Amino acid sequence: MTDASNPLLILLVILPLMAAPVCVLMRNAVAAWSLSLVVAWAVLGISIKLLMELNTTPTMYYRIGGWDAPWGIEYVLDPVGGFVILIVAVIGALSMTYAKASIEKEIPSERIYLFYAMMMLCLSGLLGIAITGDAFNLFVFLEISSLSSYVLISLGRDRRALSSAFKYLVMGTIGATFYIIGVGMMYMMTGTLNMADLSTILPTIADTRTIMAALAFLTVGISLKLALFPLHMWLPGAYAFAPSVVTVFLAATATKVSLYVLLRIFYTVFGNVDVFATFPIQPLLMTMALAAMFVASLAAIWQHNIKRMLAYSSVAQIGYMVLGVAIASEAGLTGGILHLFNHALMKGALFMAVGAMVFATGAVTLKDLEGMGRRMPLVMAAFVVGGLSLIGVPLTVGFVSKWVLVSAALDAGMWPLAALILASSLLAIVYVWRVVEVAYLRPVPEGAPAPAQVPLSMLLPMWALALMTLWFGINATLSTDLATQAARNLMGGL
Repeated sequence: MTDASNPLLILLVILPLMAAPVCVLMRNAVAAWSLSLVVAWAVLGISIKLLMELNTTPTMYYRIGGWDAPWGIEYVLDPVGGFVILIVAVIGALSMTYAKASIEKEIPSERIYLFYAMMMLCLSGLLGIAITGDAFNLFVFLEISSLSSYVLISLGRDRRALSSAFKYLVMGTIGATFYIIGVGMMYMMTGTLNMADLSTILPTIADTRTIMAALAFLTVGISLKLALFPLHMWLPGAYAFAPSVVTVFLAATATKVSLYVLLRIFYTVFGNVDVFATFPIQPLLMTMALAAMFVASLAAIWQHNIKRMLAYSSVAQIGYMVLGVAIASEAGLTGGILHLFNHALMKGALFMAVGAMVFATGAVTLKDLEGMGRRMPLVMAAFVVGGLSLIGVPLTVGFVSKWVLVSAALDAGMWPLAALILASSLLAIVYVWRVVEVAYLRPVPEGAPAPAQVPLSMLLPMWALALMTLWFGINATLSTDLATQAARNLMGGL
């Protein structure tokens, strides 16, 4: 490891973690929003600086209390971690800018300060997951982000938000339990929780039943958190009934960070074992990924609630990311990591557009969208951009990552897989077209009230993500290079 201690790593986690109790003590919505906004943008600035420093320092660390690993907890940042913290920080900053007007409409005023406290905790947890070098500390951050997510979802006015949050809590707890059982088994066999140490010790005991069971527990637990089909049942309700800004933030970050955890376990902790050659994981992951791509897309076609439609779409898109992992090549891994980034942009823009419709008209179903293309042209245009990217239309980010995945499948000699990627993308045309047809080809209902004016604080973040969806689709050099560097760094462990 390069000897490059960087205190910005701990600051990345501490800033939002300390902001959370301050928001509670303030008990004032405007003050809590102001603090959260400053912290979120400061985190983005730190993330960009760290990513730039990775160009000259491939690995950075921060040792808590000055204790060397494995005796102490170590924060580590490499290219794949830098890529993930950038995604979380960008979405966090834009979501916090978007949040003020949206939650004033959707969350009871006496609970708004709690919303900001939970958002700060969730942000801190997600960032901590991406930089910790300790398997148990990862569990701690995973639970910080999960517990705050349960509260955030339950803050919705719809009573179904409570049942959705409870279902997420149950499934999330099962996933966390499986993960910690797997970590406990590894600790029993190795005596360490440090990921770098685990990667050097595990090859000598990889063929033991305990380590095989540990990997199985870890894979299932993370797949539950990831919402990989068929372990996805908590996700549609959580996204559909949570406040709009919560759906934006979780859809664009939480499952992406869970995929990062899966990558970290397979390619770092078990990096010197080569899990795909040693264990029968590849066919299992590939089957689940393909099932997600087709079954979830078909489920999305039959949804009338727009948020549920996009939630099932997210399950399908998770399938594409996991498929890149399952191809088990540098090109496939690049495609999966790139789609992780690209999906955050497009799905963030889509859910922000839906949130703007909810703010202006209360629209959440297809019928509510009749004539919306004429009533809210800017909002619907952003939705169409995100929808085209879901399909994979050229000049959008969705096309770029799907092209990389198809190329990876062909390079690996898996041409039927490439055909299935293309075929599943066609299903997205159906559910995206359903929205476009209702919004643009149907007349405005008679007597429909004029939509409320959507504030710039909501329009600007929405269009920032929509324009990034186009920009990184037209000029994909930066995002592709970062994804390739991250994939190469991970594959170095195999």
